[in-house]
Amino acid sequence: MAQPSQFKLLAQRRFVPFFGAQALGAFNDNVYKNVLVIVATYQAASYTALPPELLTNVAAGLFILPFVLFSGMAGQLADRYDKALVLKAVKAAEIVIMGVAGFGFATHSMEVLLGALFLMGMHSTFFAPAKYGLLPEVLRDSELVGGNAMVEMGTFVAIVLGTLVAGLLAAEGSVWLIVSVLMAIAAVGFVCSLAIPKLQPAAPTLKIDWRPWTSTWENLRAASESRVVFLSILGISWFWFYGAVVLAQLPLYTKTVLGGSEQVVTVLLVMFSAGVGIGSLLCERLSGRQVEIGLVPFGSIGLTVFAIDLFFATPALPGSNLSAQAFIEAPGSWRVLMDMALIGVFGGLFIVPLYALVQQRTRREVMSRVIGANSILNAVFMVVAAGLAALALHAGLTIPQLLLLTGVLNAFVALYIYSLVPEFLLRFLAWLLVHFVYRLERRGVDHIPEQGPALLICNHVGFADAIVISAGCSRPVRFIMESSIFKIPVLSTIFRGMKAIPVAPAKEDPEVYERAFQLVAAELRDGNLVCIFPEGKLTPNGEIGEFRAGMMRILKETPVPVVPMSLSGLWDSIFSRKYKQVWKRVPRRFWAKIKLTVGEPIPPEQVDVQVLRQRVVELRGPEQ
Repeated sequence: MAQPSQFKLLAQRRFVPFFGAQALGAFNDNVYKNVLVIVATYQAASYTALPPELLTNVAAGLFILPFVLFSGMAGQLADRYDKALVLKAVKAAEIVIMGVAGFGFATHSMEVLLGALFLMGMHSTFFAPAKYGLLPEVLRDSELVGGNAMVEMGTFVAIVLGTLVAGLLAAEGSVWLIVSVLMAIAAVGFVCSLAIPKLQPAAPTLKIDWRPWTSTWENLRAASESRVVFLSILGISWFWFYGAVVLAQLPLYTKTVLGGSEQVVTVLLVMFSAGVGIGSLLCERLSGRQVEIGLVPFGSIGLTVFAIDLFFATPALPGSNLSAQAFIEAPGSWRVLMDMALIGVFGGLFIVPLYALVQQRTRREVMSRVIGANSILNAVFMVVAAGLAALALHAGLTIPQLLLLTGVLNAFVALYIYSLVPEFLLRFLAWLLVHFVYRLERRGVDHIPEQGPALLICNHVGFADAIVISAGCSRPVRFIMESSIFKIPVLSTIFRGMKAIPVAPAKEDPEVYERAFQLVAAELRDGNLVCIFPEGKLTPNGEIGEFRAGMMRILKETPVPVVPMSLSGLWDSIFSRKYKQVWKRVPRRFWAKIKLTVGEPIPPEQVDVQVLRQRVVELRGPEQ
């Protein structure tokens, strides 16, 4: 049955008022920030004596400093109180902050404008934990990727519009028009927030710690409960480091390297933001409506490739104050524009699955504090990015060289994170396998429990069975694999990275045999999924062999539901034993259709080996 599109959420009251409030907040942020940046770059002399290079990076640092100071308290407040109430209070404060900004524009006071920017940073600090903490409370697991994609898309569409409006306002130069637009956007956003349905507090007895450093430490402690969640947060923070370096230099890059006017700055920002929005929306389709972290390495590859290409795309001879049209008509400009857009697309593919993973694998009681920890680390990384960028430029590095360095660093950081959590790379391999080598059709995967332990039972066709099952299941799965497979070089690396549990016949290696049962029992007690291939070996003829009774010992020691599954379409693949000679295993056609079919869970007391085998045979049907 076709699943509803992520756009259907825009017709849901549980989502649309929140979506409107957050999008308008992002819109106002970017109208204000971009007007200020353009003023600082092109009209700085009438506001301050500070050089534009320093002023741009000071502004970036001031906006993110509140995230470092106040994210701890923000996360605790969002867990302690109704998140909808927190969002409404923050949106009300936005109206006051825009009034302060209006005073700064009216008096040409850069100090007041920077102060308002700091307050907008505080606004975003208290908004973020309630925003991202609200999503898993109002969305189902199957909607998490789509919901996060819509939020990121809405945010970056707001950035596009905010950038365009900021360029128009800066060009117009009317202070009263700027102030009126800022106040109007804030007021409409507040009205939208009033329609957000009430929610029950996640931790109503939580005592708020108003001390910045201790509350920050408490948030970081909550985030470190899960190693995968904490490393995912570090990945998100690295993306914001990367984005901060690229976007903070964009006005000067446009003016001094490309020779463009304020209009060209706007065009480049629009291309980047539109790219992020497109990449975010692609996540739901590419992930099959599940939290697919295999997209994260794909995103990181694009972030490196197109940052490096942007360095080589930079023209040797810049123009002089080119308009948007003149720049677009200039030789090589389309390569620069496409690089900016594709950096955004792959950024969306990188960031959305990470946010969804954090929300999926975090306890509700600490969700907002974990998001607060994410905000803290994002801010630290962005402050460091601003500082390092300023130092690099002061040391004589050109802006194109700085962008090149950022792309190269991204590759090393990505490889380091994936070495710490091989699950990302393994899911990437699984995603490539079932999207480019094969076409995976999944049936009945909703029978796999979203939470709690279960023993998955499947026929064993080829060496890639575990990878295909991993690609079809949104939750991590621990596989019980024949120990001899761990002696095959490439497969050994893959299955060790998947934390597969080796098992050997009791007569051959009783120690490995007993250890396997201990590990399986521990995984099931911890509420995880374990998959066993009860045939005990790869099929030699394409048929489903007899099931061994080892699973009955597992169920006797740890009674859990049993989920029967079947794989079909893989017998003719290079991973099966159909062909003995290596040269005969060359794929006869790419993108062949394979199928994973999942049956209804069976209570442990009703499991019978022969009946279970017959159920798997029925699920598979005739092998194509």
